[in-house]
Amino acid sequence: MTDPKTFLTAIFNAAVAAADPEKTIRNHLPAKPKGRTIVVGAGKGSAQMAAAFEKVWDGPIDGLVVTRYGYGARCERIEIIEAAHPVPDAAGLEASRRLLEKVSGLTPDDLVVALISGGGSALLPSPAPGLTLADEIAVNEALLASGAPIAAMNTIRKRVSTIKGGRLAAAAHPARVVSLVVSDIPGDNPALVASGPTVPDSGSRADALAAIAAYGMKLPASVMAHIQSSAADASRPDDPRFAGNEVHLVASAGVSLEAAAAEAKRQGIEAIILSDSIEGEAREVGGVHAAIAREVATRDRPFAKPVLILSGGETTVTLRAKGKGGRNSEFLLAFAIGIDGVNGIHALAADTDGIDGSEDNAGAFADGSTVSRMRTAGVDAKAMLAGNNAWTAFNAVDDLFVPGPTGTNVNDLRAILIR
Repeated sequence: MTDPKTFLTAIFNAAVAAADPEKTIRNHLPAKPKGRTIVVGAGKGSAQMAAAFEKVWDGPIDGLVVTRYGYGARCERIEIIEAAHPVPDAAGLEASRRLLEKVSGLTPDDLVVALISGGGSALLPSPAPGLTLADEIAVNEALLASGAPIAAMNTIRKRVSTIKGGRLAAAAHPARVVSLVVSDIPGDNPALVASGPTVPDSGSRADALAAIAAYGMKLPASVMAHIQSSAADASRPDDPRFAGNEVHLVASAGVSLEAAAAEAKRQGIEAIILSDSIEGEAREVGGVHAAIAREVATRDRPFAKPVLILSGGETTVTLRAKGKGGRNSEFLLAFAIGIDGVNGIHALAADTDGIDGSEDNAGAFADGSTVSRMRTAGVDAKAMLAGNNAWTAFNAVDDLFVPGPTGTNVNDLRAILIR
């Protein structure tokens, strides 16, 4: 076997390659329309999806997609706009306005192709009447600090928007809308990816209010008043405006985990997939994964070593301080503390879009010596974890994983090698 970091990087690359839009979009192309083809989209993988669509679509197109700053791709016919993520900005507000404008005035002979991937929620601020961009920013900041799962977060986001919750597709009516979705949502519900701008779901105001109460969110009074009013209701799945639309899942965490497992087996290591939809507080999930890894390393159960343990999904972080980090590095710091001193365990936790949190790393590497190496470098791992400062801890021992933007987004990949 190559060294563990090289092996784990190959596993990550295999997972990302399985979600490459150029490989997956061609299998889900819609029938050509009599009229125009308009391409719209949003998400951290939307620019690469747009570039892939241009390559495989044989016909005239006009389009506009919005992606995160630094995530653009070269397109000839589809305009790429970059905006802020994870907190919205004015560029995203203008992108939302232009997307709604792009799909207005269409006919039943026209086709709208929506390229949707994770991250679109923040990239598409479009405040409901009576609300402002500042209100949407406050909502996003509260959501990110709350520790709420992504499904609850996006249920709330839909209530305060004029573009999410199927509203972009409703604006395109009577044109046919075909959504090509790269899922970063545990369970792969397309109505929750990017808060479902083209896909309605059965969520309600009551669901949003329950989530706000459950996670103790403090939202502006104007936002709360809006969510409590009928103006916050989104389109329902039985709305006739959606009757002829199609939704296709073109990439997901499950498919990428299978590809990662296949790469491990190609290199002679048995692979076990725990789940593609693990949620929960990142540090707690890290502790559970550490307990499983210790059991395998010391007792050869419930799996015999050598083995690669894989999992996906999206953990959350409840902010307790203002340190540097993200959910994958926080998961891995808790994991490193849990395997401290145990030989033969090597792990990578990373976001498949290439960015974990606010810094430039996707995640980090860890092994049984990580905590002791941090101690030698003058870093207290437990104190770093308490301060949401995992990035600083891993940076001190040169264990950050920095692949750069990948052009796709199928959520988190956790790969634990036990030799």
